[in-house]
Amino acid sequence: MKFFRNEKGFTGLEAAIVLIAFVTVAAVFSYILLGAGFFATQKSQEVVHTGVKQATSSMELVGSVVAGGETVNKEIKDVTFTLQLAAGGQPIDLNKTLITVVVPAKGQMGQFFYSKDTPDSTHYKVTWIYSLQGDQNQADDYLEEFEKAEIFIDLSSFDITPNTNFVIEVKPPIGATYPIELKAPPSIDAVMVLLR
Repeated sequence: MKFFRNEKGFTGLEAAIVLIAFVTVAAVFSYILLGAGFFATQKSQEVVHTGVKQATSSMELVGSVVAGGETVNKEIKDVTFTLQLAAGGQPIDLNKTLITVVVPAKGQMGQFFYSKDTPDSTHYKVTWIYSLQGDQNQADDYLEEFEKAEIFIDLSSFDITPNTNFVIEVKPPIGATYPIELKAPPSIDAVMVLLR
């Protein structure tokens, strides 16, 4: 008489349990991998949007750049220009916007901040040409869609004589710096258009 070991195969229930275990483990791993993929995609999308915001200027120049001149000393004493939001631009807080004036040939540079507390500052003044609120004082100091802000900058502390190149850079809190490259005309008058 021969004796054989009992080598019964899996029953249906045992096979089902093993199959469920494999499916559960696979589902957990796939969930983890998909979650990581979605997270990475979302982060890369945020980086792209932030990069576009930082690389593009959210404002643009409207109209001409007008300068006031000192005819006796033959120097430009102030400049006035108007800004508005670029198409699709985010609102800009002018309280956090920095204006930098650079006169490269003479090694001069100055920075100006607009302050709501000193709206009549003689160095950097903002006048609202058109405001959604219909208020020239512009309660929130944000440059928003359909609004225009006239910027006045005093340049009397700079030595901008005839034919001198200078740059005015407008740096909003978000977005690229908006440079305005200008050149003083050969003859200084009381009122001059530097850029049309």
